[in-house]
Amino acid sequence: MNLILRLIWVILTAKGRGRMDVLAEGRVTLRCWPNDLDTNLHMNNGRYLTIMDLGRLDLILRTGLLPVMRSRKWYPVIATARIGFRRSINVFECFDLTTRVIGWDEKWLYIEHRMERGDKVMAQAFVKGLFLGPDGKVPMTELIAAAGHRARHLK
Repeated sequence: MNLILRLIWVILTAKGRGRMDVLAEGRVTLRCWPNDLDTNLHMNNGRYLTIMDLGRLDLILRTGLLPVMRSRKWYPVIATARIGFRRSINVFECFDLTTRVIGWDEKWLYIEHRMERGDKVMAQAFVKGLFLGPDGKVPMTELIAAAGHRARHLK
């Protein structure tokens, strides 16, 4: 249930965090709740990737992609996720989830997520994904332009 509440919270508060460029870093502050825990009483390793979905949603909302995605029937798909765990996130601890696009090519979008507490990185993940639509894979140039960014490729 707390994931649904977090989802609703991210949606309702996105506007207050302001519009962002596709290359800007998004930040959402969250808390580790008891149902996020594993048997070692810290955040379950599977929960990290689930929570990182919220960072990508925040990115979609704040770049203005959501209306375009709905009208064109696009949806995101993750192909690869690689995560490294550095420090535990314990029950009731707050942390910042940062999300940023680190690049793209003709087919793939590359995103970095970090869970941070203060100046310490708790976990870092890199994901590779794309968007699909009724006609198949959405070209990255079209997706990036729909987010309001003018460059063809990140150098």
